[in-house]
Amino acid sequence: ALDELEHQTPQVLLSSVVLQEWREAVDSAAELLRYLREQVPQIYCLEKESSPQEEEELVQNRLLHPLECFLFGEDPQEGLEKLKQGSTSSQLCGRVFKEGETVYSCRDCAIDPTCVLCMDCFQDSVHKGHRYKMHASSGGGFCDCGDVEAWKIGPCCSKHDPGVTASMVTDECVLEPGLYECAKKLFQVLLHYITDLLVWEESFELSGELQVKEDAYYCVLYNDEHHSYEHVIYTLQRSVNCDLAEAQTQTGRRAVKKGTLRSCQQAKDLIKVNSHHYTFPLRVEILHSAVMAHQSFALRLGSWFQQIIGYSVGFRQAFCQVALEPSTERDRPCLISRLMLHDARMYKGARKIVHELIFCSLLMETECKRLFAIEFTKHYKQLQKDFINDDHERSISITALSVQIFTVPTLARQLIEEGNVIKVIVDTVMDLLREHLDANNRFHFQGYNSDKFFRIQVIFHDLRYILISKPSLWTEELRKQFLEGFKVFLGLLNCMQGMEEVKRQFGQHIEVEPEWEAGFSIQIQLRHILAMFQDWCSCDDKILLLAFEECLKALLRCNNQPFHSEATDYYMCKHILHVRPYKVSQEPVSIHLPISRLLAIVSVCCGWYKQSYFHCWHWIIKGCLLLQESFDYTQFVEYPLRCVVLAAQVTAEMWRRNGLSLVSQIYYYQDVKCRDEMYDKDILMLQVTASKMDPNHFLMLILLRFELLTGEIQLNLQEILKQWNRLTEEMLYLLIIIVGERYVPGISQVTKEDVTMREVIHLLCIEPMAHSSLVKGLPENESHETGLETVISKVANFKKPGVSGHGLYEVKKECLAEFNPFFYHYSKSQHSKLSVLSLSSALRPPVPPPFCPAFSSIVRLLCCDVLIHVLRRVLQRAVEDRAAQWTEAMIQRVDFSFFNIFQGFPLKIEISNHLSPLQSCEKTESSINLFLRQRFSRATYKHTHTYATYSSFTLTCFWLAQSAQDKEKAERKRKAEAAKLHRQKIMAQMSAMQKNFIESNKMLFITLLCSCAMEQKELCVAVGPHRGSTPTEREVLTCILCQEEQEVAAQAPAMVLTACVQRSTVLTQCRGKTLRSSYPLFMPPELAVGTHIGTCGHVMHATCWQKYFEAIQNTTRNRLHAELIIDLENGEYLCPLCKSLCNTVVPLIPLEPLTLNYLSRWIQILSARIKGLKKFSDSIAEMLVVCATTVHRVGLQTAPNELCPYVPVMAWNTCAFTIQAIENILQGEDKPLFGSLQNRQLAGLKAAVQFSAAQRLKSSQAVVQRHFTDMLGVLLPALGRENTPSLLEVDFFHLLVGLVLSVPSLYQEEAVDLQPSSVSSAYNHLHILHLVTMAHLLQVILSSTGATTNMAGGEEGEEARAAAELYATVSQHTEGLSPDVSGSSVADRVRRGITPFLRCAALFFNGLTGVPPPEELSSTMEALCSYLALPPNVFQLFQEHKETVTPLLESWCGSSAITKVLKGEIQTIRYPRRRNHLIELPEDYSALLNQASHFQCPKSTDDDRKHPTLCLFCGVMLCSQSVCCQTQLDGDDVGACTAHAATCGAGVGMFLRIRECEVILMASKTRGSTYPAPYLDDYGETDPQLGRGNPLHLCPERYRKLNQLWQQHCILEEIARSLEVVNIMFAFEWQML
Repeated sequence: ALDELEHQTPQVLLSSVVLQEWREAVDSAAELLRYLREQVPQIYCLEKESSPQEEEELVQNRLLHPLECFLFGEDPQEGLEKLKQGSTSSQLCGRVFKEGETVYSCRDCAIDPTCVLCMDCFQDSVHKGHRYKMHASSGGGFCDCGDVEAWKIGPCCSKHDPGVTASMVTDECVLEPGLYECAKKLFQVLLHYITDLLVWEESFELSGELQVKEDAYYCVLYNDEHHSYEHVIYTLQRSVNCDLAEAQTQTGRRAVKKGTLRSCQQAKDLIKVNSHHYTFPLRVEILHSAVMAHQSFALRLGSWFQQIIGYSVGFRQAFCQVALEPSTERDRPCLISRLMLHDARMYKGARKIVHELIFCSLLMETECKRLFAIEFTKHYKQLQKDFINDDHERSISITALSVQIFTVPTLARQLIEEGNVIKVIVDTVMDLLREHLDANNRFHFQGYNSDKFFRIQVIFHDLRYILISKPSLWTEELRKQFLEGFKVFLGLLNCMQGMEEVKRQFGQHIEVEPEWEAGFSIQIQLRHILAMFQDWCSCDDKILLLAFEECLKALLRCNNQPFHSEATDYYMCKHILHVRPYKVSQEPVSIHLPISRLLAIVSVCCGWYKQSYFHCWHWIIKGCLLLQESFDYTQFVEYPLRCVVLAAQVTAEMWRRNGLSLVSQIYYYQDVKCRDEMYDKDILMLQVTASKMDPNHFLMLILLRFELLTGEIQLNLQEILKQWNRLTEEMLYLLIIIVGERYVPGISQVTKEDVTMREVIHLLCIEPMAHSSLVKGLPENESHETGLETVISKVANFKKPGVSGHGLYEVKKECLAEFNPFFYHYSKSQHSKLSVLSLSSALRPPVPPPFCPAFSSIVRLLCCDVLIHVLRRVLQRAVEDRAAQWTEAMIQRVDFSFFNIFQGFPLKIEISNHLSPLQSCEKTESSINLFLRQRFSRATYKHTHTYATYSSFTLTCFWLAQSAQDKEKAERKRKAEAAKLHRQKIMAQMSAMQKNFIESNKMLFITLLCSCAMEQKELCVAVGPHRGSTPTEREVLTCILCQEEQEVAAQAPAMVLTACVQRSTVLTQCRGKTLRSSYPLFMPPELAVGTHIGTCGHVMHATCWQKYFEAIQNTTRNRLHAELIIDLENGEYLCPLCKSLCNTVVPLIPLEPLTLNYLSRWIQILSARIKGLKKFSDSIAEMLVVCATTVHRVGLQTAPNELCPYVPVMAWNTCAFTIQAIENILQGEDKPLFGSLQNRQLAGLKAAVQFSAAQRLKSSQAVVQRHFTDMLGVLLPALGRENTPSLLEVDFFHLLVGLVLSVPSLYQEEAVDLQPSSVSSAYNHLHILHLVTMAHLLQVILSSTGATTNMAGGEEGEEARAAAELYATVSQHTEGLSPDVSGSSVADRVRRGITPFLRCAALFFNGLTGVPPPEELSSTMEALCSYLALPPNVFQLFQEHKETVTPLLESWCGSSAITKVLKGEIQTIRYPRRRNHLIELPEDYSALLNQASHFQCPKSTDDDRKHPTLCLFCGVMLCSQSVCCQTQLDGDDVGACTAHAATCGAGVGMFLRIRECEVILMASKTRGSTYPAPYLDDYGETDPQLGRGNPLHLCPERYRKLNQLWQQHCILEEIARSLEVVNIMFAFEWQML
């Protein structure tokens, strides 16, 4: 035994001793607490703060390990092994989501939208192939995988599938009884300990069993949502000199000072003082060190509990039993209730621990979940009140757990039956809103607290959760409790009925806009809740009738908008209307009528059951008789009619003095967000009442409320007459709607699918629309579904998108028959768009579906006396000389009404019970004929010809016009076909004549082509003595500013091209590497960072540009955030024509013509020596300095210095890099070298070459000559210096450009502009090209030794033999070359490796000499060599110059760098270089989201939301917009993306923000813009911020466009243009990205 003790670790020894003491103690709980009292302060809150790793190790050894030993009664590892053998994995996933984590919801299988899956479960589930949505979690929820109540099918993924689909039942306890009791006993002590400490409110002492004697205190700062991170840091630095690291916290609180009580109090006062200028001061408390220590350990115990509970279902059940066990004290709730009730007073870290503990325990057990839901409901009102006053977001509030409880169908039913949760929720809302009730018990939200009101609105979500699933089986108790809750809900609606009345303002405009957003916010929140109550009521007959009764009682009890005068008789067409007078334009009116509208839809639901419908109205009459009142149907239509009239009067501009608040209310009243529960329900109530009232009385009431029944028009007031006309139009429009709008289930025999289909047709009749636009135009149900997918294929054709834009739906032609120009959901703007369509197409109005029997009497309106009288009055004004008293819109509405009348006559069955068909027919027809004859007989109607094309006033005229149009269309079609046949005949004749001419003159044609080809071939040589001639055409250009023309000449005023110079890594072969510290005379072959110059191709005078630039500087400084668009300090501006970003100009320099006139050359030399002849004008020379200085400054990131000796070098390197970038683009797109360049690229290329060539004239002769000597030293080692690089360390195209452009300096003398002769230049270019080509050829061979393979076999021609001979010669001078390599493999490798160099050289010499290239230049290697005066077999260069090259070969190969490369000690670049592209992206966007979900920030371990951002250049995942990854760049704090762009893209970046699904373009530390991601949904649309959540797939064309944007160096241009378009109010801190 002693030997065993000696081998035990200190941890095991300590645990054994402690365990023995606990077991032997009489009260083990007290002994455990005593041990914690001693040990916890020794670990936490020490004098010298230990590291997190050391602290965790102490906690494990001295606290947690003894607890685990006590729990298992043996070594924890052995106990766990035994436990695993008898346990099974849980069916529930239960993964708790972090904020920002991507979750998935199946639209086909989820019971409601709150049922979601985590990434891992979704990938392994059947729902991946269904219609799904993805969105970012707000945090606090958990994965519903395994919950059979959440899914219709496929409740489990493959990982959590138990093998059989069973109900979610409580797992049996698998623990041994002794272990279970021990666990319960330990859990009881520890959970009490955690609860007591987390709810502990005494700062200076602990409870008796934990009290210690110590005099140390902490000043603790608590996190809140009122102060920003910067505010807190600033306050702490001023108060307690706290640095950044000390202020960061992961738990929501941080001790910022430790010391005596007095010192901590001083620190607290300082923090309060320094934060008093904010709205809320920082929360600071002083805690005793023991309190701080035990609370810290309590949090650690919460995490330990989660770990232990995950070991076994038995442990979880024991914990749940302890947590829910009633307290022995009467007034004290259970432990979990105590934690919930103190949630709002706990800090962030404690809340998270408690919530996660609830997730992994109580919510994972069915019975425990039910008991917890009852506790939650019991304390619901108090929890919500605490949340309202809380300073944290709802995601970390205990109230956020409601979604996990109330959305479970079985739990929701039980909570309604046992706890009447509907009443509890509504009572909570009423208690919180009671302060906003006025004297009439109606809400009035003037001066409300927006933050508090927003939190109150969140409670409505809980009511929606409870009602989200309709019951399939009703019990009496469920009916009773539901009706009780429904009555309380009606009480809430009663407070909204008639709230926030408005009264028309006369005389003076309203001074203060009244508050209206709050009322509509509640209305929007109640929108789906009202629909759910309707669904619940309609699924049970008893509930439906009782709900109708309660709604009716509630409406009759309402006292809003009372009448102020007695009933009066109104007469019209021998009919008398006895009603109380009321004018909307003079008396208060409210747009909020939720009870009236709920009654309307409930009565329509009763209409589905005819017996129930008539029973309801029977109850109305009976109830009124009991109240001893005369029954009047007008009281039901009164309030909705007032709202409709109010909207009409606002449209008629009668309420202009009431300000924008009323206009906004009317907009939302008819907008898709509110109309289904406001405007549509008002129309519904009008139709319901129209079916019960006398049609003449109903129309008289409408005319009365529109103020059109009585009174004469004041003809002398034009404004009033205009308003009267508009009201008449709106009144007629309303009549058309009441009679014709029947697409409501219950009003007619239509389905919801029919309704959606009609909505879609009318939206697409306006214009073709994207899927997202259609979704926005359709109302959503409680599951956020519109039903669009089920009908769209029936009514529309999909047009796929291109590289930009989005996919569009176009309405099918056969569906145009359903188009109704008076569709009641069209807004004013949509009606204006329809005017052209409706007037030109002359579509016949559609026939509406028949009314249901309960509402069939509505058609009586079409043949009543009042309607005929109204139509006659309108037509009478049209045919009389009263042009100002009628409008075209009136006539259109009258015509539509006539059409409805004619359609209504065949439906004699519908009106036979109400009116004699024959009488009505004769009376109507006589009236119509009378006024039609009057209209057509008067000349004044000739001005309405547009309306005559739209429709006729009788069916006969309509069909005659239609047939005439058909005949005209047929005639036009016949003529078009005849013309087409005639054109085809003529084209065939011309084609035959061309063939005959070619055949008859075939030999002449061939001879002409051959002679032209030979002549062209002789002229198409750009290098050497046989160089072709330079074009001599005069180049005359137009300035885009002054529009004056000018010839480009050396001595003329300068013409300049707008240009942009930028650093680039597009061609880099080692991404992330920057330029060396020394100046880049020799560009390394990796092309790590180059300088590119691009232009938009627009030309200006230099003087015009200078004036424009000065004006830009003066005006732009006053623009808001102008520095984000252009950097004035660095000379940036926008092109005046195309708004491209520019930072310099390139002077246009004419090409020097090739001349062999020696006399002219002799005179030129003499003049130069005598006069010092200037080559360029002063303005051109000035612009050369401007451009060269910009290139030098940008390329080397240095201060401007035109005297720097490396100014010409940067100009040459920029020219070379730009040409390489152009060649790279052409090669990547497989385009010909010449002929495919854009005009701006061609102009920019020529200007860049000529600008670079002119640099020798603006720089010191000695400097240029020294550069030439140094560069030539690479080729001629005898001239080189000690640090001259070897062949493998130089990019030879940069070297070629530098040598060619600097060699004329050897002929130049100080103050004398001398140039080599044409012959000398030709030979200079030829020999330099030959020498550089041979060196590059050798570079290709040496750098590709490892990749060269032995391709033995096959015939070897002359080229292969020459290649083999060269390879053998090189092998003699080097060590490490692969032996026995065939000549053909060497030749093939060289041909492929040298081709990019030759293509770049062709572009360069074309821009330098202007010699036109041959047409076949891009197709063959031979054509390239011919154009450059190289032999077709480039290996012949070594044979032609063998004597000269042999010693050079030996010198080149003798470099130590080459020896190291051949030995494998140094890596080098292989040729051809790797062509850069943006990284490969997965086809499915879910793969990227999965990658982001597993992303861990390298510098942070907290659970706060991160923004994973992918660099599209190199594929690195970064943590953007996070404090943890900020670094220093040039002395400024920058984010991870900005710092990465500085090294990866030379300041330019392209990033994909994965969770936001958008591309970020960056150009500098302070400039950037967003760009659509290359991922599209099935409807051809992008989804920024994953707002719609549809599945996304990669669009190759759009990604290719992004790649071109990068390759063509257009990112800066794109950023500037996007910022110019977007109105920037608040600048985004791009440097923190």
